[in-house]
Amino acid sequence: MADPTTYRPAAGTIPTDPGVYKFRDQHGRVIYVGKAKNLRSRLTSYFADIAGLHPRTRQMVTTAAQVEWTVVGTEVEALQLEYNWIKEFDPRFNVRYRDDKTYPVLAVTLNEEYPRLFVYRGPRRRGVRYFGPYSHAWAIRETVDLLTRVFPARTCSAGVFKRHRQIDRPCLLGYIDKCSAPCVGRVSAERHREIVEDFCDFLAGRTDQMIRNLEREMTQAAEELDFERAARLRDDVGAMRRAMEKQAVVLGDGTDADVVAMVGDELEVAVQVFHVRDGRVRGQRGWVVERSDDRSIGEQVTAFVTQFYGTEVDLDASVEIDPNHVRSESVPREVLVPELPDDHEDLQQWLSELRGSRVTLRVPQRGDKKALFDTVARNASEALAQHKLRRAGDLTSRSAALTELQESLGLDQAPLRIECIDISHVQGTDVVASLVVFEDGLPRKSDYRHYSIRYAAGQGRSDDVASIAEVTRRRFMRHSADRAADPEAQPESGPGVDPKTGRPRRFAYPPNLFVVDGGAPQAHAAAAVLDELGVTDVAVIGLAKRLEEVWIPGDDEPVILPRTSEALFLLQRVRDEAHRFAITFHRSKRSKRMTESVLDGVPGLGRTRRSALVTHFGSVARLREASLEDISQVPGIGLATARAVRAALSEDDRTTDRPRTTEAPATRDTHATAATTPAGSGATTSTAITDRPEEHTGD
Repeated sequence: MADPTTYRPAAGTIPTDPGVYKFRDQHGRVIYVGKAKNLRSRLTSYFADIAGLHPRTRQMVTTAAQVEWTVVGTEVEALQLEYNWIKEFDPRFNVRYRDDKTYPVLAVTLNEEYPRLFVYRGPRRRGVRYFGPYSHAWAIRETVDLLTRVFPARTCSAGVFKRHRQIDRPCLLGYIDKCSAPCVGRVSAERHREIVEDFCDFLAGRTDQMIRNLEREMTQAAEELDFERAARLRDDVGAMRRAMEKQAVVLGDGTDADVVAMVGDELEVAVQVFHVRDGRVRGQRGWVVERSDDRSIGEQVTAFVTQFYGTEVDLDASVEIDPNHVRSESVPREVLVPELPDDHEDLQQWLSELRGSRVTLRVPQRGDKKALFDTVARNASEALAQHKLRRAGDLTSRSAALTELQESLGLDQAPLRIECIDISHVQGTDVVASLVVFEDGLPRKSDYRHYSIRYAAGQGRSDDVASIAEVTRRRFMRHSADRAADPEAQPESGPGVDPKTGRPRRFAYPPNLFVVDGGAPQAHAAAAVLDELGVTDVAVIGLAKRLEEVWIPGDDEPVILPRTSEALFLLQRVRDEAHRFAITFHRSKRSKRMTESVLDGVPGLGRTRRSALVTHFGSVARLREASLEDISQVPGIGLATARAVRAALSEDDRTTDRPRTTEAPATRDTHATAATTPAGSGATTSTAITDRPEEHTGD
């Protein structure tokens, strides 16, 4: 635990201008980013008596080893720079407004020649228009199914579109008039784009005029005695009305607004957002986040708005498409919040720049908007109550687990960062390893890594201990190399930061605890590698599956944690996650190798072309189903080579008596454990009970 006075800036050196500041730990990693109107006033508050600080703030300043700041011209610039740095460095002490689930949206790819409608989850991209979010993907599909009879736009993937263009025959939706079939030239690209734009206008709220136009056409068709067309238009009007009825009207004046409510206690804050477009609730989102410090509601509003809308309009600058549609859908004309922050004018200006027109930030006082805000606040209260019931004691459990690990293993500090490795193979072939990372007791999936074990290539057998040693060496050689490359790193970069890009080197800093899936031999192998590399600040343990024993290198007896121990539960979660990640990578690698083995010996098909085929089709089953024309479309594959590939696959089908459309049976993950090592070593061997060769994860 660091003493904040050791890195406190000298009196008078902190400017009084607006700016953004960063706290870094001893490895140079950014752990907190903040902004201030007056840097001196804000930073001085962190170096007051730490006993008076919020517990999480106190933990942050005692974890940090240095502080730095950047002066900017205006508070709007500070707002933008703070968001950019939070996005780049992902500091662990900043509140992260991330969904407890991924909300689907309806995406329209206006950047394509033939735009497509589809369900999408992920970051927003330039040239794609989004509607939602929706609570469920089926709600999007119901809406699209209703409206494609009126707006027959393309909904198929690029592969399906290309295939039907090649065979010059539309899909089922084209035959039942739920797609205008641009793939076979039934409509031109310009006409199809008009259909898609009408679809977007309808979802954007311009519904009344469209319905009036259809009713006028229906009446005209009836007067002309074209009753078949009149009936079809009548059904179209009914479909549009049913789609509108699925979205409740809450504001009668056609308001476009996001209503944000926050309800919290000393530990957590629940945030609820209702998206209202054209007076209708189009979507709802919610978060429950840990409260990082004793910030006011207004300051929390600033943090939420910058993160939420900054992510919503995070566009891919590589595609040169006018982003106005994307921005207008993401940032509404009005944002209703529980309390205005002190910098609300700067926040309004920033939102207006994102949208491209004026955005108002205000607190509802009366009328329909106040009633809707109260409804959103009740939803936030209910979400917080449900979260407390579902995860009662979760924060306490994580803290207790880390503290118990520190005490049981004799560590100098709680293991805030835990890394775990696991080995997976099939009878010594396709040997792979996984490395997973947990920070503050939670998985940090962006730092996960997998490895192909080099030593085992061609040996036909596996040595788990040697595999553990190799993975440990490769992981910590990178750490040692980064430290050796810049032993006199400047305070503004540090050994954990790339001096050229300013981005954090994710593995330039070591974990507090390094866990290997195995017993004493595996733990000793990892510890020996760390001694060889001169790494002395990392604790190593092995977790044996058989009795869940914790082996510490140098100890003759394992540490036995109680079965009800929170520390043991955390270690099991880390180990199981490493096992899952290793198995997933191993199966993908084995599938690729088996696919390529079928193609061995095909004339004119070398390693590069085999890899191209595997990458293009994804699996041998899909390659078997592909036509000669489909195979010849792969880059580098000519018609003669495609015929040779088809002949090889047909011969393989005959020799194995395998139907072309049948996938191989799935591997079972049931394991029987048998002790094959000397008593007391803690090492075990797992044998897969399956109709395939043994699938093994080293422990």
